[in-house]
Amino acid sequence: MTQSDIWALSDFNAAGYRDVEPGCVALHRKQEKVIDVREPHEFDDALGHVPQAQLVPLREVGMSASHWDPEEPVVVVCRSGGRSARAASLLAGMGFTRVMNVRGGMLAWKDRGLPVERGGLNVGAA
Repeated sequence: MTQSDIWALSDFNAAGYRDVEPGCVALHRKQEKVIDVREPHEFDDALGHVPQAQLVPLREVGMSASHWDPEEPVVVVCRSGGRSARAASLLAGMGFTRVMNVRGGMLAWKDRGLPVERGGLNVGAA
């Protein structure tokens, strides 16, 4: 599978981004940037975070994204999918063309038994 496969396997959302299943991200991720929009204290809690995800709290997404390539695929995740949906909508509104929201967030990720990381807080402008 290629980098575009996650995009191809995701579902269009009327807000201008796509929704993607956690398992699809875990199985088919290549070089997509994964942005976790939770708060720092949540990043390494019991749910952990997606391996190699960058922590960019929701309130900082707009400022951080101004330094990102709007053509680069971006996957956003949070605890349950609500904050990441807001971040995905914001990014789409900023002109990002390949934004995907992890459906169900880290709760769904954990329910599926997918790998997580803890520790090594990776905070910043991804």
